[in-house]
Amino acid sequence: MKKRDPDLLLLHAPLLRQGMTTPNAMRDVLYALAPATVASLWFFGLSAILVLGTCIAGAVLAEWLFADRETRGVSLLDASGILTGLLLGLTLPPGLPLWMAFLGGFVGIALGKVIWGGLGHNLFNPALLGRAFLLATFPIAMTTWVPATGDGGFFSIYSGNLALPFMQVQIDGMTAATPLGMLKFEQEVTPLANLMFGKTSGSLGETSGLLLLLGGVYLWLRRDLDWRIPVSILLTVVVFSACLGLFDAARFPTPLFSVFSGGLLLGAIYMATDPVTSPVTPRGAWIFGIGVGVLVMLIRVFGGLPEGVMYAILLMNAATPLINRYTQPTVFGRGAESK
Repeated sequence: MKKRDPDLLLLHAPLLRQGMTTPNAMRDVLYALAPATVASLWFFGLSAILVLGTCIAGAVLAEWLFADRETRGVSLLDASGILTGLLLGLTLPPGLPLWMAFLGGFVGIALGKVIWGGLGHNLFNPALLGRAFLLATFPIAMTTWVPATGDGGFFSIYSGNLALPFMQVQIDGMTAATPLGMLKFEQEVTPLANLMFGKTSGSLGETSGLLLLLGGVYLWLRRDLDWRIPVSILLTVVVFSACLGLFDAARFPTPLFSVFSGGLLLGAIYMATDPVTSPVTPRGAWIFGIGVGVLVMLIRVFGGLPEGVMYAILLMNAATPLINRYTQPTVFGRGAESK
């Protein structure tokens, strides 16, 4: 008589199953970005919905279009295309023409993910690659900032959003400089409270530093990111800013201003921690984060651009294979090779 439940059950590897999967991790990041995304809708109104929606549409279309016919649509289930489009949209100006936002999402997936072999094979962060493409192709539109609509102006749309493809971009009547631009070119410091709560001009993702930090804490509790990367980036920026302040406190930004201004928190927490494009070793994560922090401050303070988070992360993405190679731990049971 056969026993329905044997005393010894043999299974193939892996013997342990973890609850964390790629779709779950992607959805956790979407949940973590939800508060900051809602804040962007509050400050920039309907234009924010349109820009974010077209970025996601471009990314999802590229994901579907370049998939194999047999598996077309399956790759969309992991929500990586939606996350890429959302992250890209949060780095863009609220008044950007919608066709540019759509093109950026499409290029981010096509050149940042599909061309490398799909999910898990890309060298660069797809969202940042899409933004780099837009900045190189449409520099005026990408550096034209508009003031927040504020409460009561939710249903207003910036005129630049409705510009026709490949036609002269209509600049909105009212423009505004970002806090980093005001400090670099006008020596005007934005109050810290505005930076923390988001009532500033800039990209959609610069809406609220506190909400971005709150989402980062959620991802850390869910064990969806390597805490060493954002901590090393932020610590490097704080130390670098503090050292510069010792030489000329009136000229250089304070540590808190450097942390909460621009896209540093968005990049450090949600983009630099991408497990595909960042180092896999603990020591490599520290090297990666310190490199990003140093590059950000060098570009912001001594470069021609007021912001440098995108270039810093992309440059360190390129260095990730080398960092992984030289920070691999010694294999267990094998001593150091004799010279």
